[in-house]
Amino acid sequence: MQILSYYFSILDCFILVICSFIIGLSKAGISSISILTVSGLAYVFGGKSSTGVVLPMLLFADIFAVKYYNRHTDWSILKRLLPWMVLGVLIGVWFGKDISEVVFKKSMAVLIVITVISMIWWENKPQKNVPNHWSFAGTIGLMAGFTTMVGNLAGAFSNIYFLTMRVTKDIFIGTTAWLFLLINAFKIPLHAFIWHTIVWESLAINLVLLPFLLAGFFVGVQVVKRMDEARYRKLILYLTGFASIFILLSL
Repeated sequence: MQILSYYFSILDCFILVICSFIIGLSKAGISSISILTVSGLAYVFGGKSSTGVVLPMLLFADIFAVKYYNRHTDWSILKRLLPWMVLGVLIGVWFGKDISEVVFKKSMAVLIVITVISMIWWENKPQKNVPNHWSFAGTIGLMAGFTTMVGNLAGAFSNIYFLTMRVTKDIFIGTTAWLFLLINAFKIPLHAFIWHTIVWESLAINLVLLPFLLAGFFVGVQVVKRMDEARYRKLILYLTGFASIFILLSL
């Protein structure tokens, strides 16, 4: 199969369809599952190039997520986290091009696994104090911003932040939707004009894959509707850990 200057095998096409569907699922509220697409997209396009190819798809899915979950957004949480993520993205722009992709992704996966283990311990504590110090939002925001620019791996860090804040399922999804809509829109010109990872050919691929992304989004919405708060928290926590281990072992 050929789309402009890209040539795809049957296996490549299968991977792209599955990854598009998973991205839709993740934007509907099944967060962290999109981490599973990192290896697949890197296999088809290469690590750095894949971050730009997939970005317009992520942004399109973010628009649907915001439209559907907008009424559940907690703007106070968004204001605490967003500036740090923007700073992390800018750091990633300048340093990401020089770092080894394999070393980076393995380091992030190890860090995420450690953090998830900490979250499991925290979830089982008899007393749970919500961390309100600016340094917590700052640390998570910087890590999320840097990783979303370099490898689209920010979901795990943002999940950990929202789980720690103990927000409801709807607030979790609605606030995350706005957070990533703004961050991904901010990343578009950086990818297009500095890294040159968004080109007309990649946009053509995005258009072809949109139906599969939308299918995943609508399936995800139905799945999330049927989950109570406790089951949703456990799902996000375990998916974050599983996806991180998957990334670690696949590189």
